[in-house]
Amino acid sequence: MLRKSLAAAALIATGALAQRPTNTSICDYYTTALLKNNTAANQLTLLTLVVNTAIIGNYTQPNVGIAVPGILAPGKVNGTDVNLAPYFNGKLASTNRGDKAVSVNFLDDGGAAPLLLNKAANGTSSNQFNLLNHLYEFFGSLLGCSQQGMPGYPSYDGIPSMYTVHKFMKLDPYQMEYFITQVGLAAVSFGVTVDDITIVGKALQGAFSFKCAPAVELIKGQGAQLPSMCTDDTCPLAPMANCAAYPNNGVSPAPLNATSTSSANSTSSGSASSTGSSTGTATGSATGSSTASASSTAKPNAAGQNVIPVAAIVGAAVLAFAL
Repeated sequence: MLRKSLAAAALIATGALAQRPTNTSICDYYTTALLKNNTAANQLTLLTLVVNTAIIGNYTQPNVGIAVPGILAPGKVNGTDVNLAPYFNGKLASTNRGDKAVSVNFLDDGGAAPLLLNKAANGTSSNQFNLLNHLYEFFGSLLGCSQQGMPGYPSYDGIPSMYTVHKFMKLDPYQMEYFITQVGLAAVSFGVTVDDITIVGKALQGAFSFKCAPAVELIKGQGAQLPSMCTDDTCPLAPMANCAAYPNNGVSPAPLNATSTSSANSTSSGSASSTGSSTGTATGSATGSSTASASSTAKPNAAGQNVIPVAAIVGAAVLAFAL
């Protein structure tokens, strides 16, 4: 089970680390533990390492020996094929631009190559550069990076509502689980403990992995925003669901293939109709064990909806699409 793997990794990784004090944020604690000085630059470095690993898989040494296939590598969840690459490489018209679904290639500035060098992209004006930096910033805000906003680590300035960002993706529970599993494994590979990942996971599962979740302020100063990223019909309803607050009561259109004029049903899952070949310039060495990840299962609730157990998403820093 995933939790056992994370626990084993944590034992290996944290033998020399004391328990994190409750008055120290996760970001501050692990920046100090891994990079010694808790500076803005080092906090950004920590988030860069974790996010880049989650996207393309293991590429750094040392790590604790936990295999991270990476978000861009195809995999399986409970026997269901998942391929998130088409949301990144422009194969699907799934990006929200001016409330319209358009095709955007977020791997347009070097793909994996700059990530392997602990960078976001080769240049500074591409879709890839903007996406990766927004991930570093959004993740840092959620994990309490105290130096964010200082020179060296900008505050998050992207779209505040994760529903707005993802409304045309129509992500399902299997895609959500695969994604957050990769992020969790990436964090554990750098020594983040299961207890700390669980704290983040419980909060983020409630915000992102349920349909029609009520508005909540995730980024200080941005106000309450609609957070739901899981919008497929199979997504479980939030415990205090407020579908009326969402456009079209939270019903999202399925993304069209970027080169197709046929019905959106042809690519409704965002995975089955796309090929793994599109990840060739973006996965680097991350494809080696892509089918071995996400061993946990999504279980139906009383309404027959797929609910991902909290134990299966202990790494749920669900941020990698935060544009």
